[in-house]
Amino acid sequence: MKFVNLFKIAMKALIRNKMRAFLTMLGIIIGVAAVITMVAIGQGSKQSIQDQLSSMGSNMITIRPQSNQTVGGGARLDASSVQSLKVEDVNAIGKQAQYISALSPAVQSRGQVIYAGANWPTTIQGVYPDYLAIRDWDLKSGIEFSGENENNAAKVCLLGQTVVDNLFTSGEDPVGKIVRFNKIPFKVIGVLAEKGENAFGQDQDDIIIAPFSTVQKRILAITWVQNIYASAIDESRTDDAVDEISSIIRTQHKLKKGDQDDFMVRTQAELINTFSSTSQLLTVLLTAIAGISLVVGGIGIMNIMYVSVTERTKEIGLRMSIGARGIDILLQFLVEAILISVTGGIIGVLLGILASQLVTTFLNWPTLVSQSSIILSFLVCAITGVFFGYYPAQKASRLDPIEALRYE
Repeated sequence: MKFVNLFKIAMKALIRNKMRAFLTMLGIIIGVAAVITMVAIGQGSKQSIQDQLSSMGSNMITIRPQSNQTVGGGARLDASSVQSLKVEDVNAIGKQAQYISALSPAVQSRGQVIYAGANWPTTIQGVYPDYLAIRDWDLKSGIEFSGENENNAAKVCLLGQTVVDNLFTSGEDPVGKIVRFNKIPFKVIGVLAEKGENAFGQDQDDIIIAPFSTVQKRILAITWVQNIYASAIDESRTDDAVDEISSIIRTQHKLKKGDQDDFMVRTQAELINTFSSTSQLLTVLLTAIAGISLVVGGIGIMNIMYVSVTERTKEIGLRMSIGARGIDILLQFLVEAILISVTGGIIGVLLGILASQLVTTFLNWPTLVSQSSIILSFLVCAITGVFFGYYPAQKASRLDPIEALRYE
């Protein structure tokens, strides 16, 4: 029997029982739509986290003091209070490292910034001019501070957008104005472009950036460095840069072979991998739960196909008596089962895409419908139709024509 004839017979059988066919498809439709929506939420969440971490500087390497290290077993200190990193370490990395393109020490302090009658609690961070390149951070207006500003510990600063919004409420241009941070006057020379929240929910725009020496000497009055930021020459060289930096700092700190590092080096790639693996696990879990609907839908197809075989026993006997072979009967019911599952799959795919868009629109959750999830869902539908439709079709193909004709 030709496939076209099989298709026509299957279509006629489904049209004769439209409501029953639709209810049978419903399990597949819900299953496919749920899988596509869950995968879209998982992929969208993963992409959003990667974008947020990349916005902090995709090649960025962070060096911090090892806060768990204490001399003589005393109380453990906060990392910002540990004095193991020095400007000399920064200078040594700058001179010896080959796999980094930008480098900056960093110190920061919390305090109240004041302009005219407005004030706002915020963080001031002292860094080298290269810091903006490491963070891929552009200026909205004004200019960056220079190496000369750094050498002179100049009282100049760049304002984040949140600070601007809370100090300059009348909408005036902050560039050229004088603000006070903990009673120390700073001239605003630029405004940072808006970055929004990072992956940890922190407002990246609630910050003032000033020369490193200014914050270290004039505000904190310390001699050590709280953090060091560096940028690898490209992402593929990040591991080489980490090894190089670790080796240089170990030499600077005169650590012997076998001694534990008194610092730690972290990359954005590590953070991205950590968050991505968590997001991936959640996606697999949600997809597996949604996949159960597909199995239930497949069982529904098998049930209906058994009912259909029973109802059409006489028709099967008649076809066999005029020459239809067992394989023809098997293919007839198999095509019918596949048609139900594939049609349900197509409707499910469309419903899943629509549901993903509704989730983004009304819940403001990031979603990403991937081609792979659509193709996979569609293949699973076809396999479900073959698997759950085969046994009823096989039962129909093995009927005795005489017994089938006598069936009441």
